[in-house]
Amino acid sequence: MQIPKINIPKKYLKIGALVLGVFLIVCIALGAVAYTKREALLKKMIAKAIAKADKDFGLDVKIGSAGFTGLSTVKMNAISIVPKNRDTLSNISELSVGVKLWPLIFGNVKLAELKLNEGFVSIVLKDSITNVDFILKRKKKDSTATKSKVNLADIASNILNEVLYKIPDEMDVKNMVFKLNDNDTAKLNFATVATIDGGDLKSTINVNNGESTWHLDGEVNPGSKELSVMAYADGKKLELPYLNNKLHAKLSFDTLQTELKNAKYSGDDYKISGSWSVKNMLINQPRIASNDIVIQSAKLDADVLVGPNYIALDSSSTAYLKNASIHPYVKYTLGKNKIYELKLNAEEQDAQSIFQAFPQGLFESLDGLKVQGKIKYSLNFYLDTAVPDSVRFSSTLTPVDFKITQWGKTNLQKINNPFVYTPYEYGKPMRDITIGPANSNFTPLSAISKNFINAVLTAEDPSFFTHNGFVEESIRKSIAVNFKEKKFKRGGSTISMQLVKNVYLSRQKTLARKAEEILIVWLIEHNHLVSKQRMLEVYFNIMELGQNIYGIGEASRYYFGKQPADLTIGDGLFLASIVPKPKASMYKFMADGSLKPYMFNYFRFMGNIMARRGLTPSDTSGYGFYNVRLREGLRQYLAPDTAVVDTSAFDDDDMGGSPVEMQDKNKNLFDRIFGGVKKDTSNRSGVKPTDTIKTKKQLRQERREQRRIEKELEIRQ
Repeated sequence: MQIPKINIPKKYLKIGALVLGVFLIVCIALGAVAYTKREALLKKMIAKAIAKADKDFGLDVKIGSAGFTGLSTVKMNAISIVPKNRDTLSNISELSVGVKLWPLIFGNVKLAELKLNEGFVSIVLKDSITNVDFILKRKKKDSTATKSKVNLADIASNILNEVLYKIPDEMDVKNMVFKLNDNDTAKLNFATVATIDGGDLKSTINVNNGESTWHLDGEVNPGSKELSVMAYADGKKLELPYLNNKLHAKLSFDTLQTELKNAKYSGDDYKISGSWSVKNMLINQPRIASNDIVIQSAKLDADVLVGPNYIALDSSSTAYLKNASIHPYVKYTLGKNKIYELKLNAEEQDAQSIFQAFPQGLFESLDGLKVQGKIKYSLNFYLDTAVPDSVRFSSTLTPVDFKITQWGKTNLQKINNPFVYTPYEYGKPMRDITIGPANSNFTPLSAISKNFINAVLTAEDPSFFTHNGFVEESIRKSIAVNFKEKKFKRGGSTISMQLVKNVYLSRQKTLARKAEEILIVWLIEHNHLVSKQRMLEVYFNIMELGQNIYGIGEASRYYFGKQPADLTIGDGLFLASIVPKPKASMYKFMADGSLKPYMFNYFRFMGNIMARRGLTPSDTSGYGFYNVRLREGLRQYLAPDTAVVDTSAFDDDDMGGSPVEMQDKNKNLFDRIFGGVKKDTSNRSGVKPTDTIKTKKQLRQERREQRRIEKELEIRQ
């Protein structure tokens, strides 16, 4: 196709050339004027900046000399920044900064060149003050202004641009030292030499005067919003000594790499694409695990979305652990109500690859485990803080032709045969207990009273025989309750989880142990490694039911002088009530061996639930409450009903193996729930009822409390 020729009259060409010439002459003239006046303008701008720093931030800024060394490069000497009544923040001997002219015309300051020679930045923390708290003062001042609706996407774009604009095309930094002094208990010193040449970043960082040498190397292209930087150390792992010294945590790795691939608007969202990867990262922190956790290879290819009122890790992101992968989705929405969302989706993949991908030291009992087949996983969590009771939670790990071909460090079927169980108290082993016929206290499931079995199952795990180790509804309710209470008040553990925790794992409360507990429960339940009946039998024979009392065989003889088969409905309900806090069991008894009145409502409530489920006959007299009697040999250790006892002397952590005197004020969870209810005035064997006189207000308060108690117990079901 031939482009048609356009004929423009010569007079129009002359006019255009004249206008362009005039424009260029005006620009040159203005540039010449600005060039001759630039030194004066520079001094005026510096004086204004120094005055503003003093007024807004309380900073004493001094510059020995400043001047232009090129068309757009400013050189300054003897720069110091000292916050008022604080330690010196920074001191720089020589600094040259060059900016790009074209972006400057449009109000954007982009660095073209940066040269720095001899300087330091020092952050000092002393008690509750620092030499950088001037930033907080400005924030406080700004917060008094009229608040307008913010757009998080715009904020993210502006912040990222500001950071990238400050990365120069050319850089030469010599002997720049970054210091941190945290109350003289933890100190860091980074002596840095760095260059950027044609986008190639090279740096050497001397840590704590020769303790180690770090490097930050890579490629930077801030104009295109691209960069790739790798951190590593010479001849050793890169460690963060501050965490070890200050936070009693250890963190190290061979290499850490981050890459920014792109950042741009996608509709109303600002999308940041990048990746983060690490090799041989070691973590040691007591709350995570009691030993070193080593992540050999991990990577996250991430698409981060910042919307007008939310931040999200998009589901297009992929996290890798060795050869295993999972797609995470995380979203945090701001507004009147905060909303938290989490989704995990692991597509069907080789099961052995997944087990081999677990960090070393995370699941010690499963080290060496061999499996075949495939598995896939999905999790969905949604919490609107305005309506926490509507929280959504589901978690599904699906096996496909999955089976275990070789045990690891621990044989998960060991409890199918007699074994030795060692209970621990506060990290110390109590005694070895044989779970099998060789132990005279061992009681087969068939020899345990249904009254006890049904009472414990009703209180602890009503769906034990139908669930696969986990009850999502119970976990969901636990999340809602704990969120509303702002503390861990309600757990979601099943009997399967309690059994695994006690038999297979250490008693240390760490995140790693909890994760291992969940995985072992899944392996046992989904592979039917142990029958439900055997699990329940073992659980009843190892459960703690008093101070140094383990198993139903010991407990039934200790409290009542009975065989487990002879326990009544009242005995069973009492024993079920002490499971949450067994060491406080003796506090529930009166001096004559009968139960204290506040326990009556627990018996009535739990008994009614059992009756509705057909587990026991309906009983309006309290489901055996008045027939429960502590065996006579133990009554001598009970305090008189009228005795005043110092409750601080009976802290559970310090109680010895012998029974001690008990009284009302030190109560467990159920004691506190039922302690304020109205006493039942029905006659009990040989005990004269106590007359009470209460006001209408007291009665209304008791009714409200009773409704609250019943609602809480319903949640447990």
